[in-house]
Amino acid sequence: MGKKRIIWGALLGGLALGIVSMVALVSVDTYTSTNDSCMRCHYHEEADLLWKQSSHYLNGSGVVTDCAACHLPPKEDGIARYYMVKIKMGAKDMWAKMTKDKDGIDWAAKRSVDHAERIVYNASCLKCHQDLFPEGISDDGIAAHLYYEENAEKLHLSCVSCHLNAGHYIEGYTHQKLKGKVDTGSGEIYEAPAAPERFESFTETVPGTNAAIRMVAVPGGEFLLGSPEKEPRRRNDEGPQKRVRISRFFMAETEITWRQFWSFYNETMSEGRTPPAVVYEANSRPGLDAVTGPTPPFGLPDQGWGMGDRPAITMTHYAAETFCLWLSLKTGKHYRLPTEAEWEYAARGGTDTPYFFEGDPKRYDPQGLRRLFGADTTMIARYVVYNGNSPAHTQEPSWIKANPFGLKNMLGNVMEYCSDRYAPDAYYRISDGALDPKGPQDGEEFVVRGGSYADAAGDVRCAARSHTRHDDWLRTDPQNPKSIWWYSDVKAIGFRVVCEVPENIE
Repeated sequence: MGKKRIIWGALLGGLALGIVSMVALVSVDTYTSTNDSCMRCHYHEEADLLWKQSSHYLNGSGVVTDCAACHLPPKEDGIARYYMVKIKMGAKDMWAKMTKDKDGIDWAAKRSVDHAERIVYNASCLKCHQDLFPEGISDDGIAAHLYYEENAEKLHLSCVSCHLNAGHYIEGYTHQKLKGKVDTGSGEIYEAPAAPERFESFTETVPGTNAAIRMVAVPGGEFLLGSPEKEPRRRNDEGPQKRVRISRFFMAETEITWRQFWSFYNETMSEGRTPPAVVYEANSRPGLDAVTGPTPPFGLPDQGWGMGDRPAITMTHYAAETFCLWLSLKTGKHYRLPTEAEWEYAARGGTDTPYFFEGDPKRYDPQGLRRLFGADTTMIARYVVYNGNSPAHTQEPSWIKANPFGLKNMLGNVMEYCSDRYAPDAYYRISDGALDPKGPQDGEEFVVRGGSYADAAGDVRCAARSHTRHDDWLRTDPQNPKSIWWYSDVKAIGFRVVCEVPENIE
């Protein structure tokens, strides 16, 4: 009897302990999924305020969506995954609260689509929003959601890519087509274009707008196009090096800004289109009297990072060429995109090293064991917006210093279009001593240069080459036919313009 009592006592005690432990675990699980628990560690004061201004809090149904509903995957999709994600996110938030200075965190970067896609689970969105065609949805919304349903598996598209402000309010955010003209800010409306008399830098003034573009005089000369075989991080399409000659030209000090691009948009916006072949031909031999500009984009293509003097982004190569044609018609000069050779010559600023400043790409971009010791990136951070110093978005020109020619952001910030079509063997086709060489006239993609805010140091070298990926950059565009003006799947692409030297300037 004594042994039985002991056994039964142990069993009952174990059962009681198990029940208590289960109740405790359920209580902990329940509490750690509450908003109060989340906000104890996630100490961004505005997060709670902006959530209460969003459609997940303020809506006609009166249903309030809590933190865990968006930032944890559904339990129905796997209980083990649910708890693994919960533990991981909780530990991350606790560690951040204990070790990070909240005033030093770039909260604006946390509002980007790239960041949201890492902490919001699409399955959770679809669990709540099983009806993607609610009453009142626009025709554009129906088309977009139909496209999503039919292509979800191959698109890997998240709901937050279009509905970024659903959980936390973002002032001015929209994912619908822009309506009407865009405010370009205050400033003098210019009556006449600039009339430079000498080969020196000048400020172009675009008549009828408040757009002014600082143009830098780039002297002619010769240089080695491409990179030497032993340059760190070099790729095969950067050679063989060829010594070429470049005529003098004017180049915009910075990438074309939103203020400047919206001036073009406001004057030319249309639902129609000038055939691309006409625009490309006109830019090589101007002759049109007017141009048809972009159709309205879906949402604000600045990604919520800000407009003004930040570089204009997400436009297609065709849109950039059309801007140049418009600028030529407005000013009476010949504006165009730079050739690849002109671009690299301008980026180097008379230097022949990987960058136009001192530095080894291997040291700025450590790999393997070098990562353990870090790198002194003081020099590159003065001149380049790249993934070593960027808060995951574009910056205004004032962020960095100019190169020896006086040009800013030639490296980093956003990739820049060139007029040349891309070919991996393009330099084999160029002769040593060639004057103002141009790339091949055939090919589906165009050269882009300079790298972006998202690139490593090795990809923002003066000789680093890349190219458009037209189909990939339009992958999630639901329109049929797809837009010829705006890309849906690339952010860090922009352009700067070149002005040919007028004949009356010595």
